[in-house]
Formats: sequence, structure tokens, C-alpha cells
Amino acid sequence: MGIFEKNYTVNLTHLNSSNVISNRGILSILEDVACSHSDISGFGINDIEKTHLTWVLLSWKVKVFKRVKYGTTVNVHTWAKKAKRFSTTRDFEMLDKDGNVLCIATTKWTLINADTSNLTPITDEIISVYHPDERNVFESPEIEKLTEPQNFSNEFTYKIQRRDIDVNKHVHNLNYLSFAYETLPNNIYEADECNNIEIMYKKATRLGETIKCFYSYSDNANFITIKSEDEKSLHAIVKLY
Repeated sequence: MGIFEKNYTVNLTHLNSSNVISNRGILSILEDVACSHSDISGFGINDIEKTHLTWVLLSWKVKVFKRVKYGTTVNVHTWAKKAKRFSTTRDFEMLDKDGNVLCIATTKWTLINADTSNLTPITDEIISVYHPDERNVFESPEIEKLTEPQNFSNEFTYKIQRRDIDVNKHVHNLNYLSFAYETLPNNIYEADECNNIEIMYKKATRLGETIKCFYSYSDNANFITIKSEDEKSLHAIVKLY
């Protein structure tokens, strides 16, 4: 059994304006527990100098059942799964003190060479240190590929700042959710947060680049497409519903 678990106390940075844990707060906790699991497995951030390898997130799928308030302690479980050649998945559960499931999530990752940014095969030797577990939190374990809508009603333009950049020298993955929120129409933004989040990352965004974000409502969901300034490159698609 390769399940790794860690307790978190919901703090001010995790909250939205309603004093409950926000979508970004949830993602930040899930991201942290994944990093902690890699730390103890020998492929964490502090191991990059030795391994020359770093994990890169490709996609999220998250479903929230209940949002807890400031000061609540949550217990988060995560586990890696068997890898394909250049990708692997990781699932999560967040529970309250009584064991009730607050949210579930699945993610897709790839491994790159930190020096060259080239994809690195995820060998059995690498994934075995995580003791992969094949239990799925979603009935369908595959993360659906998101398709760019054809029509848009809102637009947001933004130049990437220093504060957006992470240890991999590109925009931190959680910031794409923030960009999406800036693009939402006011009535959607001011309503309760959507309990289903899907994010697909396609191309890294770097310091000084300008992005354009386009909002569309399609098939009962909010889509935010994030593209380069010339609109030729797709950086990410966010789906909220």
C-alpha cells in the first residue's frame, strides 16, 4: 500500500471571501502533499541537484463535496499509480476529522530533465519507490482532454510577473486558476465557487510573456482558454462547473 497521508490546518491563505476553503486553497494543499510524498521517495525538490529530474504537472481533475472553515484540520491521502513511458497519475482524498470525504482529485504528471527540460522516461525503478496503488477516486480514471471552445464572451490580458514564477522557472500551475478567475464574468466570479475543476496544461509560460485569457460558457460549464499574446500558442484550458 503506497498511500501517503498528511494533516493540514486550513489557514488564511486557503480561504475565499466566504470563510471557507477556496479552490486554490484546496489545490495548494493537494500540491503540497504530492511534493511531500516525493520528498520522502527521493525525487523531491531538494533532490533535483542529485537526480537532475523534476516532476511537471499536466492536468487536474477535482470534485469538491464540502468546504470547511478557517482553523479546520483536514487529513489528505495521496498515492501514485503505475506509469506509462512518459506520464503517470496520482490520486487524492481530503477528509475531515470524522473521515468524511471533503474532496477527491486525480492528476497527471510527466518527468523532465531539470537541466535540459527534455522529457525523461518514468522507469519501473523510479515509480517503484512510490509503491504505486491502483485504486481510483473517480469511476473513470482517465482525465478527459479539454477542447478549446470556438466562441468567447470575455477577455483578460496579463503580462507575467516575477511573483508568478516557480522553482521550474515558469508560471506556477496554481496561477493559471487565478488567471481564469480574473477572466470570469462578474456574476460568475461573485457566486459560490464551482465544485468541479479541470485544468489542462499545454505549454509553459515564462517571465515577461503576455497571455490572453478567453471566457466561454459551453455545455453547462465555464471554460477559460489561456493563449499567447499572438493567440497562436495554447498554454492551458480551465474548466469550472
